[in-house]
Amino acid sequence: MKFLDLARVTVRSGTGGAGCASFRREKFIEFGGPDGGDGGRGGDVWAEAVEGLNTLIDFRYRQHFFAENGRPGEGRQRTGRDGADVVLKVPVGTEILEADQETVIADLTEAGQRVLLARGGNGGWGNLRFKTSTNQAPRRANPGQEGVEREIWLRLKLIADAGLVGLPNAGKSTFLAAVSNARPKIADYPFTTLVPNLGVVGIDGREFVMADIPGLIEGASEGRGLGDQFLGHVERCAVLLHLVDGTSPTVAGDCRTILSELAAYSPALAAKPRVTALNKVDALDARTRAARRRALEKAADGPVLECSGATGEGVQEVLRALWREIARARRAEAPAPEEGQPWQPS
Repeated sequence: MKFLDLARVTVRSGTGGAGCASFRREKFIEFGGPDGGDGGRGGDVWAEAVEGLNTLIDFRYRQHFFAENGRPGEGRQRTGRDGADVVLKVPVGTEILEADQETVIADLTEAGQRVLLARGGNGGWGNLRFKTSTNQAPRRANPGQEGVEREIWLRLKLIADAGLVGLPNAGKSTFLAAVSNARPKIADYPFTTLVPNLGVVGIDGREFVMADIPGLIEGASEGRGLGDQFLGHVERCAVLLHLVDGTSPTVAGDCRTILSELAAYSPALAAKPRVTALNKVDALDARTRAARRRALEKAADGPVLECSGATGEGVQEVLRALWREIARARRAEAPAPEEGQPWQPS
């Protein structure tokens, strides 16, 4: 299945059915009077987050979603049938935006969440509604209310606890494959990863979801390389794992490049908790490893862990550091216990 995280669709709710102008014409009834029924209501357009989806590829092949129109009213006070609704099934984590791609209509972060995108038009009144003591034979009926048509954008941001960032060939896919059952493409050339990958990671009896996105390069915020189009997938993460290629002679510069691109994309993303790790240390001798770790600590302005996705060295320590940040974030989001209720671990 192809991966697609941005789609434009056009939605239109149903038009209400017209009211009916009708009169009773029955044998032996001298004064029949009006009996026109109301029109049915037009269908609504909804969006609903469902489990089991992780791409918007379905919306590449169908971009128009029109709800059914309401049926017109009929004589004998018969109301027209309401139009059927249309429901857009989207993955959990989908943002719904206005046509300007900036105004957020809704952010569906939990399965089962629904949002009304376009409300159907009301059905028109039949002439029975207009009967009064002074106008006992109205010949007037209302048309149905027009539906609403709008263009919206769907933008998917994958739900993950930890996000992998780094330059191309930093070993992100190798690391994800080593710690989870995910099988991303791994090769010895840049930009092997073209779409985000998700993996479930286990450590000390706990599990969390890790997202690997395509590598960033200098100028990604200006569209160079694959740009920063996939950084939205780590915006929801509780912590970022910044992997730096230990075999690079410019580890400090590589680190600063990623940090500047994160800041250019979003200050909030740059301010997220971050674990920095010097990767591929199995290819370094002890002296080079120590020197590059010191340089990286200075550039990252914080502690640096050492690991190797290929051999597994230091991987458990990195995962434990990630879990501490994730657990801290989950505790902060958990609701406080009610008065008189004993505290229970989450």
